[in-house]
Amino acid sequence: MTIYNFSAGPAVLPRDVLQQVQAELVDWHGSGMSVMEMSHRGKEFMGIAAEAEADLRELMGIPANYKVLFLQGGASSQFAMVPMNLLRGKASADYLNTGEWSKKAIKEAKKYGAVNVVASSEDKNFSYAPTQDQWKLDPNAAYVHYTPNETIGGVEIFWTPDLGTQPGSVPLVADMSSTILSRPIDVSKFGVIYAGAQKNIGPAGLTIVIVRDDLIGETVKGTPTMFDYKIHADNDSMYNTPATFAMYTAGLVFKWLKARGGLVAMEATNREKANLLYDALDATDFYASPVARDNRSLMNVPFTLKDAALDEAFLKAAKGRGLIQLKGHRSVGGMRASIYNAMPVEGVRALVDCMREFEKSHG
Repeated sequence: MTIYNFSAGPAVLPRDVLQQVQAELVDWHGSGMSVMEMSHRGKEFMGIAAEAEADLRELMGIPANYKVLFLQGGASSQFAMVPMNLLRGKASADYLNTGEWSKKAIKEAKKYGAVNVVASSEDKNFSYAPTQDQWKLDPNAAYVHYTPNETIGGVEIFWTPDLGTQPGSVPLVADMSSTILSRPIDVSKFGVIYAGAQKNIGPAGLTIVIVRDDLIGETVKGTPTMFDYKIHADNDSMYNTPATFAMYTAGLVFKWLKARGGLVAMEATNREKANLLYDALDATDFYASPVARDNRSLMNVPFTLKDAALDEAFLKAAKGRGLIQLKGHRSVGGMRASIYNAMPVEGVRALVDCMREFEKSHG
């Protein structure tokens, strides 16, 4: 039986990548070493790191005036690193509140300065995202932070906020942990993009930070050395030992994406998968999607059953078909199907078939 893993993170990885990791695990390219055993300063691993960065730059079209940092600490560490590096003498920053991860970022930022919440969707239980015309932006803000895709609530923002790109414009910061590499974006519209790896990039333990050069080098007083973007940029992410094995695996994922046509092709596949699932949800009142149609995520699809008493029976039926990790986040309940890049279309079709059969026997 084929197993389809719908976990929100750590999440499914491409089978081809896992098989290559397996083949190279003990002896990487005849070096006699596993990547796990290599010095991060040795020529073998330095080559792996350089190639991973080059491939990521190509996939995302990252301009030359941006640094790509391979860090640790998860996206959650960036909740502190962003204000530490970007307040730059200003008193406050703007934040959009669209869900649980936005709330965590806001809470952390308040330790370093004032936070202006430009808009919030908490009034409707984070089931939508306010459009930019509803935001109350502060022209003197150090930066504007938002979460394009809320992993827990399944709310995605498909447009990029327009803050201008002229010198002096307020930088845009995005936590792209669960949407990075799922579709093309214009990196030049952002000051900082950060993402935990464990959803669309690779194993847990690696965090990607893409930061514009002019935003590096002026931290708040007392910033720890390890939280200073400049330290990592000046040392090519090798100031301390990085998450070497996760970087190596991420590099293989980048090559897997390139071989499949890059992010334009990936978006087409992701939309196909999402449409299959949302169409199934909309075809009946036995299931329901709590998210506004314009904000339905391509990556994380929460849904509920008409009778919540059937939740456990549904999960058991799904597991019997090899469909695992479908239980919703503890804060919202119901179900959640995370259908990241590595989830094949066949997995979503199998889930839709299971949903229809379950409805027939329990509707």
